[in-house]
Amino acid sequence: MRYVVGYSANARGHDAVNLAVSLALGRGASLDLVLVVPEVQQFGAAHAPRAGFEHLLNEQAQEWLDQALALIPPGVPARAHVRSGDSDAHALIQAAEEFGADMLIIGATSNGIFKRFTIGSVASALLHASTVPVALAPHGYHRQEAVTRISCGLGNRTGAEKLLDFALGMAASREVPLRVVSLLAIDGGDAAAAAEAAEAARAYAAKHLAAALPGGGQGVREEAKAEVVIAQGRTVEEAVDRLDWEDGEVLLIGSSRLATSRSIFLGSTANRILRALPVPMIVVPSDYELKNPNQPASHDFTREAQK
Repeated sequence: MRYVVGYSANARGHDAVNLAVSLALGRGASLDLVLVVPEVQQFGAAHAPRAGFEHLLNEQAQEWLDQALALIPPGVPARAHVRSGDSDAHALIQAAEEFGADMLIIGATSNGIFKRFTIGSVASALLHASTVPVALAPHGYHRQEAVTRISCGLGNRTGAEKLLDFALGMAASREVPLRVVSLLAIDGGDAAAAAEAAEAARAYAAKHLAAALPGGGQGVREEAKAEVVIAQGRTVEEAVDRLDWEDGEVLLIGSSRLATSRSIFLGSTANRILRALPVPMIVVPSDYELKNPNQPASHDFTREAQK
């Protein structure tokens, strides 16, 4: 497997690299670090310095990428690329398509609430256009150890089964537990109604989890690695806060129902989850399917920087 990492020479870029290493270690994936520089416009004959400026720009970009490669442990295959373009998001999507990437990984901007997530222009564009899953590292993400648990946010919209299949495959291939999470925003109302809503959500999630597990959920080994958790709060953000999160956990969510097939559209609920989430989030495109978990990772390159 190959992951494209949107790198920038700042804390956000370091967060993305750390998350990429964490995800790669659990899957044996290789990394393609992509740094996008502004496209140098064509100048007339009177502006001969263009070529020299372009050379300096790429030279600086290569230096930044060398620093990025130094952040990656020796056991993770990686190489780096300089791309130019007017749109960072478009250049990253093109790189992901060119390399046959299985995921795009980026960092959040640095002024998020409680130092977690703020979606900048590049992330926003990716979350409305990418055809592969997009992983978002929260601000200050420092882990480089393998993922320890997969959580899957399960709603009742069409396509939830596909997301659950993806989550099960991801957890199985990494040999980590799966937690199926339902978030209920219940503002006021009586306790009986809240309890009834929680029980209905639990039954719905358990039914779909049992159907998705090998053998229809029959088997101690599979059941021991998957659980259903219901979190309630007056708001979605409060429900997220009430959950226990492991340092090595990631949350999977599906794209909005507004997304076309094999694409992402980040809905309002996902945006609200991001405001409170303390762990990385992976947004999975509509109808996206995980590659064969037994497919060997591509290790056909060593760490090197490329133009």
